[in-house]
Amino acid sequence: MSRTQGLLTPLVPLYTAVLNAKNTAYDRGWIKPKHLAWPVISVGNLSVGGAGKTPVVIRLAQLLREQSHNVDVLSRGYGRSSQNVERVDPDGSAARYGDEPILIARSSNIPVYANVSVYVGADRYAAGSLAEREHAGSGIHLARIHLLDDGFQHRRLARDVDIVVLHSSDFNERLLPAGRLREPLATLKRASILILREEDRHLETELQRRNPTAPIWIQHRRLAIPQLKRAVAFCAIARPDEFFSALRSHSGDIAATSAFRDHHTYSDADLDQLLDLRDQHCSEVFITTEKDWVRLTPEQRTRLAPLNVARLEVVFEDEPALTAHLLNLIVRK
Repeated sequence: MSRTQGLLTPLVPLYTAVLNAKNTAYDRGWIKPKHLAWPVISVGNLSVGGAGKTPVVIRLAQLLREQSHNVDVLSRGYGRSSQNVERVDPDGSAARYGDEPILIARSSNIPVYANVSVYVGADRYAAGSLAEREHAGSGIHLARIHLLDDGFQHRRLARDVDIVVLHSSDFNERLLPAGRLREPLATLKRASILILREEDRHLETELQRRNPTAPIWIQHRRLAIPQLKRAVAFCAIARPDEFFSALRSHSGDIAATSAFRDHHTYSDADLDQLLDLRDQHCSEVFITTEKDWVRLTPEQRTRLAPLNVARLEVVFEDEPALTAHLLNLIVRK
């Protein structure tokens, strides 16, 4: 336990009491969630960052579009400068909309997956209402589905399906503020579907014990990485060591690494630091994550050129069965 964790540990009971009070109020119907007209599939997790929700949301949107369902994504837009509830312009900035909404909008904005709109707002009900108003007059009559990004703890909005994406570290973490867990493992009983990474498959039995009714799907994650020569890798994500380790295992030739706090906004001083690091290690190129790339301004990307991007791709085992199960849960609700 770090010194900071030790200092924050006395606050954990207070956090737990507030959390339990909130969940009890919803579980017993004392607080009523708001309902949108169209079905809602929530994708969330237990910990603060690093579970990999964003690529899961992107892949689910793609799978549902392949079944001719018109999909939109509702996101809080963490760290955005605007407080407006609005539709994300894929060509807009991460500063305005948030890095994850921009990434989702751009990843889904290709011909085969067209019509995957992203809406941002701290009030996800308001974001969903805006989506429904905009598409009501669009002339598109496909069945519509909302994907609620990072929604497991956002109980103000009713959902038809609760998907929880897990990371192996969740099973050894402590609750906030001393640890990274936003909710204890016991709350997995609310989940409709549980998603594990391929390397965490050994945790299936533990999950079945905690929620015997929720099916478990395994996700396979792959980094698409260009050929590199003495690259400097940098990122501002929740688990930077996993990114650097994956880079080394795929390409090997990583000269140096630099990690910033999650969702960090890069400054000129940060770029100076990265350029100095490149010179110190006689490096030729930079490589970063897609989330970091969208957070950089065009001018900053130019300063770091040549700048490569490692794309994280996700597929699930038995995707037709997963899609069918999702749609069946929606129909039953």
